[in-house]
Amino acid sequence: MSTATSKPKLLNAYHVVFLAQSVMIGTGILSLPQQLSSLGYSQAFMPLLFGVIASITLYPMIWINAKYPNATLFQINEILLGKWFGKLMNLFFVIQFITFSAGIISDYMHLIQSTALQEQTITGPVLCFLLLLIYIVSGGIKSIARFCILTFFLTIGMVYFTHWAFEKGSMSHFLPLFNFFSVNDFYEAFKKGYLSILGYELIMFYYPYIVDQKKAYRHSLIGIWISIGICFITTAISVMYYSEWQLVNVEFSVLNLFKAGEFSFIERIDIFGITLWVFLIFSTVAAYVWCAKKGVDSLVSKKSNVYLYILAVIIFFIVKMPSSRDFQEKLFTATYYVGYMLILWPVLLIIIYVLRKKKQVQ
Repeated sequence: MSTATSKPKLLNAYHVVFLAQSVMIGTGILSLPQQLSSLGYSQAFMPLLFGVIASITLYPMIWINAKYPNATLFQINEILLGKWFGKLMNLFFVIQFITFSAGIISDYMHLIQSTALQEQTITGPVLCFLLLLIYIVSGGIKSIARFCILTFFLTIGMVYFTHWAFEKGSMSHFLPLFNFFSVNDFYEAFKKGYLSILGYELIMFYYPYIVDQKKAYRHSLIGIWISIGICFITTAISVMYYSEWQLVNVEFSVLNLFKAGEFSFIERIDIFGITLWVFLIFSTVAAYVWCAKKGVDSLVSKKSNVYLYILAVIIFFIVKMPSSRDFQEKLFTATYYVGYMLILWPVLLIIIYVLRKKKQVQ
């Protein structure tokens, strides 16, 4: 049994669904077709494979949480790994969450600067973003879940903007199905593309707050497949609309799909899309920063909201660090790849848990 104190049950089924869904849609989907471009036109079905893998890897996360229903992953680490090594791993995950959040914000600010604010610095927008982020996160996980629900209904209409690209695209790009690609091409596409759907693993941190924990897997799975469906639609339409050269070279290709059509009362639909996309960025970053705050609470004896402001300051300095864009991209990419460790981490914890149980029986 867990030694963790009972958490207030705040998250209903719809909260779990939209937490899983909205946190997965950050900036990754904007460049997903480009990340999968090593597969050429065969990339269209990769999001479905990602969905299958996410469904499989979600199970051990729920399994280990179910053994300690009142504990977050931070507390489970200390229970199974020991106090000091557990805290060391918790510190590692906190650093990863902070840098991951800074990378998402930096990517979005780079997008804004390269399209809408070409002659302005991003200092002001970053400060405004972080102030709003603090407001959302300070409300707790239920506040973040409600914001995720709002985000879904505010942004799902953007799928409509891709119908012009669908009409102008060619179905012949799908044929023949599964064009030849090498193992290395598949590996590159998987390594870069799967980063676009990270976020569902955060259930290991908000699981103790779920009301109906026995159905947490099912509800989270619904959210995952809503996101996978959106990724599949945008990737398939990108394959239809772009040439293979464009799939490789067009950055933020999903936003460029919006340019295939126009409204008489909107000059640039892509700018409208970028503006709405900030809700998706808030949903993703808020969940990661909330987890980082919980991690800090697990490392120190006294809990305080001051730590949230400290995290925001650290993120600001990472985003604004005086270094080249290339260095920042390498740093953030390395952090994203570390995110794969968190997906596989529950498997190690399960092995330790099972070995401990067998030792106790003997």
